[in-house]
Order: sequence, then structure tokens, then C-alpha cells
Amino acid sequence: MERVAFLVDATGERVDCLLNPETVQVNRLAGVRVRGTAAGQLTGAGLSDDPLVFTGGGRTEIRLDVLFDVDLVPGQSRPEDVRALTRKLWVLAENSAQQDGALRPPLVRLVWGKAWNVPGIIAAIAERFDYFTPGGNPRRSWLRMRMIRTAESTAQVPQQMVMDESQTPTDSGPAGETRAEAHAAAPAATSSSTPAAAGTAGTAVTVVGDGQPVGPGNAAEGSGYSGVRFDLVSNEVLGSPLPWRSLAEHNHIDNPLTLKPGTVIFAPPPGTPAPVLPLSGTPPRRGLP
Repeated sequence: MERVAFLVDATGERVDCLLNPETVQVNRLAGVRVRGTAAGQLTGAGLSDDPLVFTGGGRTEIRLDVLFDVDLVPGQSRPEDVRALTRKLWVLAENSAQQDGALRPPLVRLVWGKAWNVPGIIAAIAERFDYFTPGGNPRRSWLRMRMIRTAESTAQVPQQMVMDESQTPTDSGPAGETRAEAHAAAPAATSSSTPAAAGTAGTAVTVVGDGQPVGPGNAAEGSGYSGVRFDLVSNEVLGSPLPWRSLAEHNHIDNPLTLKPGTVIFAPPPGTPAPVLPLSGTPPRRGLP
């Protein structure tokens, strides 16, 4: 009979369970959170549901309960204390491995025959003892473990899930909502490592779009607009969504709701005064100040 085991990737060590679990619970948490601002959660009295932000990613958890009993171990190798059998599983939840100079739990694989081979880390472990000897040694353990699935290596993470510093999400909107790629306006056009450098002359972003479909039933049908929120563009370029009017005037944009894909937005030089009059055209909505 195949037994559940945990294989440590770095060392190849195998940690076997004494008995297979009767049940295995798998939970999936999608990359969704409630939309919020720096002041708190964003909601409204007229809404039936809180607005959501789709951040991508997510988390998959595996929970299993395993029984250890010293009476089930052959006589020659039977320990007096059941903790001698479960100690190796506790070590898997310790920061005993290193990555980029920082400590972390080791990467392990949950292996059970040919049906289960899941890489991850042991995020939590709990143990309940009973069947004690007169000397206080526990002889039976009910062990509960929570494992979080991880990518086996950074090279195997899909490229669309890897964000560099120029795509770091902010509190003003969801991850990648503007889909803007920070770059320098110089002829050598290299990516900036400080995307939201407030007031930095020459900083620019290229508007790509937020992925909204253009088709039947869509408000942008036939318009060719990107659907990007200009306050989020301002946050990418200037480090704050508040001066969006000044940014729009500097780039000669009359209506921020009609940005076309491929539009390049440049940051004004430091010290540029904010406009006194509002922009002409339809005032921006969708949460703009």
C-alpha cells in the first residue's frame, strides 16, 4: 500500500506518514479582494455588493489529518513517545531553508502514489496527544497539517503572473488595472525601476487598456477607447491620483475618458502649477476626485 509522504526538494529526504488520511480537503482562494482606498474600504449605500478587485493569482490549500500511534510501529523500532514519529513533520514548518539570503520553510512535495504530487510549503501544523503513559509520554497523535501549493521554481511561473517593479499595484486600484508599462522618454527607452517617482520630469507611461472587451453590449463598441481610468494613470506617473487634471492638461487631453490605446502620457516638470479651471469636455467619472 502506498503511503502519504513528504519529499524535501533540496535534500531529497522522505518523511512518511504512519497511516494514510481518511479525508483530504482542498481549498482554493481566488485572486479577488474588496476594492479599497487609502482611507478604507470603498463602498456605497446604493450598492447591493461591494466592488471587487481582481488581482490575479490566488492560493490553493491542502488540509489533511493524519494519525500516529506507537502501537502500530513494529516492536523493534517502536518508540516510547509518539513525538519521535511526528518531529520530522514539525521541522517542515520551520524556517530551515534559504532563498535569496532569507529564511523560509523548505519546499516539499506531497506524494501519494501516482495520483498526488503537489509542490508546496507546510504553512501550519497542529498536534493533539492522547493515550499517555504513567510517565507522561504521549503514545498517540492526531496531526493536522495545512499545505499551500507553490510554483516549483520561478522559471515555471507563467510570465503574465510575474510583475516587475514598474507594474507593482497600488492602493488606488487593482493590480494591472491600467496595464501601463513604465519607461523612460529618452531615446534609449529603458524601463524605470521607480515607476511612481512623483514629479520626475521625463517619466511616461503608455496606455494599453484594462482588458475590457469591445463588442455587442459594450459601451465602448466602435469607439477604440482603452477604458483606462485616468486617476490610475496619474498614480502611475506622479505617484498620486489627485493631480490628474494637471497631468491631463500637460498632455493636452480634453476628455480623459476617451484615451486611445497607445497614448503616451508624460509627467509635467517639477513645480508645474495646477490648472485653475477644469478641463473642457465630459468630466471624468468612475471614482475620479
